[in-house]
Amino acid sequence: MKKIGLVVNPIAGMGGRVGLKGTDGEEVLKKAIEMGSKPEAPIKAVKALEKIMPLKDEVEVLVAEGKMGEVEVADLGLNYRVVYKPKSENTSSEDTIQLCLDFEKEDVDLILFVGGDGTARDIFNAIETKIPAIGIPAGVKIHSPVYGNTPESAGQLAFEYLNGADLSLRDEEVVDLDEEAFRRDEVDVKLYGYLKVPYNEIYLQNQKSPSPQSDEAAQESIALDIIDDMEDGIYYIIGSGTTTMYIMKELDLPYTILGIDIIKDKKLVGKDVNEKQILEIVGNERFKLIVTPMGGQGYIFGRGNQQLSSEVLKKIDKDDIIVVSTSGKLSTLGNRDLLVYTLDDEVDEKLSGYYKVVIGYGRYMMHKASNGKRI
Repeated sequence: MKKIGLVVNPIAGMGGRVGLKGTDGEEVLKKAIEMGSKPEAPIKAVKALEKIMPLKDEVEVLVAEGKMGEVEVADLGLNYRVVYKPKSENTSSEDTIQLCLDFEKEDVDLILFVGGDGTARDIFNAIETKIPAIGIPAGVKIHSPVYGNTPESAGQLAFEYLNGADLSLRDEEVVDLDEEAFRRDEVDVKLYGYLKVPYNEIYLQNQKSPSPQSDEAAQESIALDIIDDMEDGIYYIIGSGTTTMYIMKELDLPYTILGIDIIKDKKLVGKDVNEKQILEIVGNERFKLIVTPMGGQGYIFGRGNQQLSSEVLKKIDKDDIIVVSTSGKLSTLGNRDLLVYTLDDEVDEKLSGYYKVVIGYGRYMMHKASNGKRI
């Protein structure tokens, strides 16, 4: 019987919808909870684990007690064994590291972990490249290419690896950014090490890539195209990213590079807003949404802009979503789709399909978006 070590970071991603750009630190977590944030990592863990259910009788899942993994495997009826008890109800990096050290003693065949870049750092600090590992994405910020595109993709990759598929093991980078700098609209990304990952490019995300400096002229022309087409009396929600930032710069308005801003009649009405604030500002009025895909990954919803939740996206027609990107950024995707993953299948389906992506002034390129499950 093969052994899987499961790590669930139960608080991963809780800062997203409330606009906190991460959940590192007790004070940030406390604020996220006060603002009404709910855990999504357990849901994403289940979506991944469901993919290995055909191997239910052939695998044993080693877990920590309680919400670090036991709850999810028990609910699914998987064979499991508790090998670690967290030091307190509020689990920490120390718990993740110690759990993985216990996995090493148990000689597990694969570690599945649910979280973001900080969780990947903890896994690396514990086992480096000693045990194959696959990340199930649940964080606000995920730059590391050790994660599946979606929870389902990560689960399917784990299934194929455990089922004997001929997959090479590749050392993939563990990178993380400074959350405090991130909240100041600064991106400070560092390489911390490598994890050994069963490799299949169909299921794994690329490392997030920034827009190159050479794209600046294209970003300015995209901004002018968008501004010239803006309608009076309509709210425009401006998504995160440097390409959308140029719209605000050309309008000479304050902006948040890594957050969400709202304008109306070319005037700022909300800066760095969270999900609740978006819903309060737009109410039942029509609005348009301008987003740019993550370079290298392709997400337009569900990664890095969780403030644009399924509750927000239920209120908009697909035709009122404007996707902007330089041709250089689109080229980093290769033949991959743009990705939509909101944990709401109806919303994902509604927002899938082809988009006319603005790539310059009066220049467009058609690109398909899908629900990101890639299975």
